[in-house]
Amino acid sequence: MDVTKSFGGRHTGEPGVEAVNHVTLEIRDQEVFGLIGTNGAGKSTLMRMMCGVLRQDTGNILVDHEPVYDNPDAKKRIFFIPDEPYFFANATPSDMAEYYARVYPTFDRTRFTRYRQDFGLDPERRISGFSKGMKKQLAIILAVSSGCHYLLCDETFDGLDPVMRQGVKSVFAEEMAERGLTPVISSHNLRELEDFCDHVGLLHKGGVLLSEDIEAMKLNIQKIQCVFREDGDAEAALEGLTVLNHVARGHLHTITVRGTREEMEQHFREYEMIFFEILPLTLEEVFISETEVVGYDVKKFILG
Repeated sequence: MDVTKSFGGRHTGEPGVEAVNHVTLEIRDQEVFGLIGTNGAGKSTLMRMMCGVLRQDTGNILVDHEPVYDNPDAKKRIFFIPDEPYFFANATPSDMAEYYARVYPTFDRTRFTRYRQDFGLDPERRISGFSKGMKKQLAIILAVSSGCHYLLCDETFDGLDPVMRQGVKSVFAEEMAERGLTPVISSHNLRELEDFCDHVGLLHKGGVLLSEDIEAMKLNIQKIQCVFREDGDAEAALEGLTVLNHVARGHLHTITVRGTREEMEQHFREYEMIFFEILPLTLEEVFISETEVVGYDVKKFILG
């Protein structure tokens, strides 16, 4: 709650760089939380504080109502996978499994072996010879085998091909269904997380620009394409609506508007139409609409 973190400046007399600026987020159990933002938005710093690697300057970070920093009991419930997973020099997957079995009392060797075989990783091959994608796969397998309740993943899908991405998502879904795993996944790519996350937080310049349930966002914003029988009806139809975007190409109007599907169907039923259709919105379109309302052009800092 209200977390800040700055780097540098403490001993130089110059102001430090504020990496995280008064961030407040709530992550609910057994939901996939997506943390979106470009490089430098504060995602990695925030995740390191959430798992107790870094100490926040101000504010509180609680895991199951307990402070996480300098708290071994809380940290046993968390597994953090950084953007570049760390492995011991000359270690094999079997070596790392033995190490984590000593760190996490709940480590499941049978689960580790099953997932390792599913992903086709050699247990005795040195990890230094693995590709970036294979290292990511191994880190994820170790994480879910640890028995942790909270899995924090920084740029999880970076380096994975589309098949492996789907494989990892399937592993997360299985672990959530079987034992209530709660994944927190950071990315700079909205499209990677669109079909996977329940809730998304958007970080920009160290602060939270938006934090919403995806389904709630989609249910309350509609994208309409229509052709009015009378051209003059377009202006009248939009009166009283919260219009987020309106583009007219010839007689075809594309309107992004706030409201439920039922409300929009009832509203536009009052006008004679040659064509009327409510289209599904992508997560990217939802974020663009929401952030433009508060004065930001999300297209400039979120990669698609």
